[in-house]
Amino acid sequence: MAKKLSGVDRRKARVRRAIKNRANGRPRLSVFRSEKNIYVQIIDDANGVTLAAASTLDKDIKKSNKNGATQDAAIAAGKLIAQRAKEAKIADVVFDRGPYIFHGRVKALADAARQAGLSF
Repeated sequence: MAKKLSGVDRRKARVRRAIKNRANGRPRLSVFRSEKNIYVQIIDDANGVTLAAASTLDKDIKKSNKNGATQDAAIAAGKLIAQRAKEAKIADVVFDRGPYIFHGRVKALADAARQAGLSF
């Protein structure tokens, strides 16, 4: 008997399937948004490894922002992941918003990463 998926799981699978079809070998920029923080990773799905990661819990971001659940903290995380991607010689990625709407903190992170040099 098939397991019934929740709406969040169905949305995540739908987004992931669409990303897989248009990735063309590019790594995936995956976002996880909790109530208190935001986490972002660049993942190579072909090899199953994380190439770069950043979050609002990093020391640099935590010093400047009291709360990790703000758009300012998301912007700082976007700039940090773009910087770490440049260090790892990654320029093109495909954006995986997961089950989250492209709005608010997720959009702020994506825009900051684009402005800092990532292409997606």
